[in-house]
Amino acid sequence: MSAPPKDRGDKITAKRQLVEYLEQGSKPKADWRIGTEHEKFGFRLDDLRPLPYDGPSGIGSLLEGLAAKFGWERIREGENTIALTSGLCNISLEPGGQFELSGAPVETLHETCAEVRSHLAQVKSIGDELGIGMLGMGFQPKWRREDISWMPKGRYKIMGAYMPKKGNLGLDMMTRTCTVQVNLDFASEADMVKKFRVGIALQPIATALFADSPFVEGKPSGFMSYRGHVWTDTDPDRCGMLPFVFDEGMGFERYVDWVLDVPMYFVFRDGHYIDASGQSFRDFLAGRLPALPGELPDMGDWTDHMTTVFSEVRLKRFLEMRGADGGPWDRLCALPAFWTGLLYDGASLDAAWALCKDWSSDEREKLRADVTRDALQATFRGRRVAEWAKDALAIARQGLKARAMLKHGEDETHFLGSLDTIADSGQSPARVKLQRYETEWNGSVDPVFREFAY
Repeated sequence: MSAPPKDRGDKITAKRQLVEYLEQGSKPKADWRIGTEHEKFGFRLDDLRPLPYDGPSGIGSLLEGLAAKFGWERIREGENTIALTSGLCNISLEPGGQFELSGAPVETLHETCAEVRSHLAQVKSIGDELGIGMLGMGFQPKWRREDISWMPKGRYKIMGAYMPKKGNLGLDMMTRTCTVQVNLDFASEADMVKKFRVGIALQPIATALFADSPFVEGKPSGFMSYRGHVWTDTDPDRCGMLPFVFDEGMGFERYVDWVLDVPMYFVFRDGHYIDASGQSFRDFLAGRLPALPGELPDMGDWTDHMTTVFSEVRLKRFLEMRGADGGPWDRLCALPAFWTGLLYDGASLDAAWALCKDWSSDEREKLRADVTRDALQATFRGRRVAEWAKDALAIARQGLKARAMLKHGEDETHFLGSLDTIADSGQSPARVKLQRYETEWNGSVDPVFREFAY
């Protein structure tokens, strides 16, 4: 989750400023970039336990090691290092210590995959010294919520107190889930809307392809993507499939109106988070926020607030695709390949929209729910989701071919290889792990940490 912006920006006196802020994200195609983010679970190699913040094998020591050895700049909250930055890359902490890389916006998938590889090599270098491993999955497979330490970030204390008021699984979302996502650009309001709609509609297909969270507390959960299920019972005010995106009149202002009506969590002032949970940003605009009576928000408050909406696709000055479980390093490259191929070529975007444009809101919601349980084995409109995934992958492949971004004579299509294998088999990564759990792993999830660590 994001750190507070360094530049708080101008005071906001009218909604129009918020709409203009999003409008300024529009870019010519030549300036479109790819930003990949991924989270992973840290664990102690000796006993597989999740990492605390403090201690010689804690998250704090890992951050300090990366800063000292590789020149990352520390970002502190109070006395604690809670993030690192290097150029346009950031390393940050999720509430339960999930370790996140927010990559730089780059032009090609070759670059984003090289960035992922470099990051994982750095983390492994320091982790080996500290007895720390890293695992990519969608949900912590072994440990209970009570076994996980909360990170020392003020916003998480406020969010953790508010989450149980809105859903049953919000604290699990905060402490026990990991994802990989990609941030992509748009040319105009119309382009944004089309990409937003395709992204929302096909997000369950990505969930099915990347489903890799079948275990909870060492046992099968009954879900292929338990992470995906968690998001259905976190907070209906700020999560979900956003049916209004498909309504006539959808645009930057309509999205702003929705975000304004999402209850706030906090306001950041003078290095501290002030609890504003459940309060209204509309009241803030009118100078009537109970947490800061008489004060108007600045643009930093707005950008903070936008980070607290958790829909399956999220709009900032770019679009975030948020439906996939975390996974091994090759799927960290495959997720941006999937969405770049679908959304960054005009013909492929048209084909993707043709694939899903007549799906109803009820169908999209049911598909989202079904894939969390059955992944590629779910059925949609009389076909297995695996077949829909093959259709989407074929469109993405054509889009990447059309981009013709070459490195050593090779285009970007090979980054889809792991997904082709998954779709062709019809078996999600979660189902493969379940089969091994039931056979060679003898009913234990411990081998996951040894065999699938980075």
